[in-house]
Amino acid sequence: MTTPFHYEPGAATGPVPPPECPAHGLGIGPGGLRRLYGPEAEQDPHGLYEKLRTEHGTVAPVLLHGDVPAWLVLGHSENLHMTRTPSQFSRDSRRWRALQDGSVAPDHPLAPIFTWQPVCVFADGATHERQRGAVTDSMGRIDTRGVRRHVNRYSNRLVNDFCREGRTDLVSDFAERLPMMVMCAILGMPEEYNDQMVQAARDMTRGTATAVQSNSYVLAALSRLVERRRREPADDFATWLVEHPAAMNDQEVAEHLRLILIASYEATTNLIANVLRMVLTDPRFRARLSGGHMTVPEAVEQTLWDEPPFTAVFGRWAVGDTELGGQRIKAGDAMIVGIAPANTDPVVRPDLDANMEGNRAHLAFSGGPHECPGQDIGRAIADVGVDALLLRLPDLELAVEERELQWVGNFMSRHLLSLPAEFASRPPQDDREPPSMGKPNPTRQDWEVQSAVRHTAPIPIRVPVPPEPDSASADSGPTGATAAVNGSAAAPGEAAGLIPQQRRPAAPARLWSVVTRWWSGY
Repeated sequence: MTTPFHYEPGAATGPVPPPECPAHGLGIGPGGLRRLYGPEAEQDPHGLYEKLRTEHGTVAPVLLHGDVPAWLVLGHSENLHMTRTPSQFSRDSRRWRALQDGSVAPDHPLAPIFTWQPVCVFADGATHERQRGAVTDSMGRIDTRGVRRHVNRYSNRLVNDFCREGRTDLVSDFAERLPMMVMCAILGMPEEYNDQMVQAARDMTRGTATAVQSNSYVLAALSRLVERRRREPADDFATWLVEHPAAMNDQEVAEHLRLILIASYEATTNLIANVLRMVLTDPRFRARLSGGHMTVPEAVEQTLWDEPPFTAVFGRWAVGDTELGGQRIKAGDAMIVGIAPANTDPVVRPDLDANMEGNRAHLAFSGGPHECPGQDIGRAIADVGVDALLLRLPDLELAVEERELQWVGNFMSRHLLSLPAEFASRPPQDDREPPSMGKPNPTRQDWEVQSAVRHTAPIPIRVPVPPEPDSASADSGPTGATAAVNGSAAAPGEAAGLIPQQRRPAAPARLWSVVTRWWSGY
């Protein structure tokens, strides 16, 4: 066992490579520890994970921005243990020694990520149960079927914006826009959807100099929403949190809305972009998808293994001195859930080329009591969005060489900058109203369209009834009797010569239509 943090945070005494040393370009910092930021971490994170795994095993010491030390957990089982044992590894960032001794300033680039807030992701025990219960209960009230229908409509709107051009950037024109459109509608603030909201959401998790300002912009919009919902309740997620029996105050509600908006947006944007990149760059992946050997949900699940939306989650903090993966962890040490390295752990996945489409053992949505509660909404947005896009533009082709694609990000996520694509230009489609099997409840918001289908009597169609032959038997009905649907005599009181309209089209065709509508989410 080793204890690499032989120095207090902010007072490194280990060897530091001189400026001209190539180690600077390799991401080596004080004490010989590898940096989890910089060119190497951004350009080849998987290569960095393998180096750390080779050098330290399943738990590796690393340096965050400002060369602040932390532990990156690489092993699948070690990550599960850490996320499932809050008594040893807490989510309360106030336990971090670097914060207590002032080594990490309030304006640190990662401040929006680790600064304690009154939300469930920074709480344990009874507080976590109260706040998480409000979020989970409110998530349960979302009309998932209605969301899928509106994802389909929003997807078609976005495609309509560029379908005449024959060329588009699938990241900036689709993947970055669709999740924000849907999430703003779900939360109850569709009027806040704009380019600035999209850019602020992208900026918050990148550790940039403007991350704090972007966080303030998003939080201000959500605070206005909470104030409005206190005065004017509506049928949306913000109102459900405000009115929940957990009795959260305005700050708690606004912070939880920020958490849900940013986490779901970032994850879903990256997921959509990664799935589309696989479609355009991997011929076998595309052939299996277009040939019906793999469904879009299965393609999404495979991508969650290979390119998870979040590569890591910061963080956990050691409650006391303990041991994990052969490393001695001290109380107050910062821990990082290594999602991407856990998904490639050779213990659980010795063959990285193996088919993982039906396996949900990945850690793309973390694990334990803090596992992402909105993962099904994210899956729905990605499933329907990708399916709608490929249905409209089945001839999509990558417009640049694959080697020209570029990524940017930090240790928490890896964001594809652009995905240029070409296709045959085509006219836009009508997207004013989504297809429906019933009229939506007028008391619900536009995005939530679940409603009971009103069953009315079938509309009859009058058709001529052929005359009975002269040789009809004595027990035959009189000429002009009603022709029943199944060929039997009509019941007394029914009009003669009427056939219920719902018998057309034939039952098999009608069944297939219902199955197709259900699969498409409407």
